[in-house]
Amino acid sequence: MMKRWMMSCLVLFVAMTTMQAQNVQLHYDFGRHIFSDEEPNRQKVTLTLEHFKADKWGSWFYFVDVDMSRKFTESAYLEISREFKFGKQSPFSAHVEYNGGLNRHGSFQQAALVGAAWNGHVADFSKTWSVQLLYKQYFKSYENSRSYASVQLTGVWKLVFAHKALTFSGFVDLWRGENAAGHGQLVFLTEPQLWYNLNTLWGEDGINLSVGTEWEMSNNFIFNTTNGKTFFFNPTLAVKWTF
Repeated sequence: MMKRWMMSCLVLFVAMTTMQAQNVQLHYDFGRHIFSDEEPNRQKVTLTLEHFKADKWGSWFYFVDVDMSRKFTESAYLEISREFKFGKQSPFSAHVEYNGGLNRHGSFQQAALVGAAWNGHVADFSKTWSVQLLYKQYFKSYENSRSYASVQLTGVWKLVFAHKALTFSGFVDLWRGENAAGHGQLVFLTEPQLWYNLNTLWGEDGINLSVGTEWEMSNNFIFNTTNGKTFFFNPTLAVKWTF
């Protein structure tokens, strides 16, 4: 049963990545060097597939993170969302989202989110932003998990500047999570990225490659039984190809 379910997820994953994918990123992660006691087995490499598409009803967005270590493919994590605009010129949208995935020990705890989003941009789309307030429902996804309700506040941004040579983008999430004892706690996660776009050296028809970095910063997000530390900073060096 599990093998058939994993194969179905793989087929869906492949189908999604062949439909107008926006970019693919490859990150080398330094977290296990910075926090060698707390994260000695953190993945070395993350492959990210990311896609955004707007249409007359709203927009689709998804990303898939595939974490890889020297010996294993550690996990594949997916977030996919759909937004429906409240009006043709309205900045407000209804937002529906699913979070979940698999790791080599089993699965991530699945969650469904629904709420409202406020989206905006400047005329040339060099600055875009989104603020989302969402009800979040966790599901019992494995033996030691339980279903519970939560609320999440999300901000997303993208800024293109320096004659399109640099892109600063990312997200920040705040939500109510639960610790191992089942007590509520505020979880913080942000992953700002800074990219240098190499196509600006050779023109718009040149190579669509970017080089850059991502800084994952979190509190109460990474499960740590070593010393009680809750805040982590995990930077990467990365390359990105935009389609």
